[in-house]
Amino acid sequence: MDVMIGLELISFQIINYVGAARDKYLEAISQAKKGNFERAEELLKEGEKQFVKGHKAHTELIQKDVVDGTVVMNLLLTHAQDQLMSAEAFKIIATEFIEIYRRISK
Repeated sequence: MDVMIGLELISFQIINYVGAARDKYLEAISQAKKGNFERAEELLKEGEKQFVKGHKAHTELIQKDVVDGTVVMNLLLTHAQDQLMSAEAFKIIATEFIEIYRRISK
């Protein structure tokens, strides 16, 4: 497989998985705001599963670069890494918002 095609595929996998995770985290906040805390927790777990898939794809790239040095930074990979970091931040924010909404509802 062409190195760039492999890199692009993995970049798109990262973007896809962490984008799905971010969507779950945002929906979790929305559910907590409505008082649906059980559903919010489920959504956090669903988001975490997607995030882990994206993180594994990212780790695959890191390992590939260590082994053969063929990973070349480009705009697509930069975007994928940005989305990965963004999703991680959304997870933290979602967790905090859910806790705040829990306290408000009591």
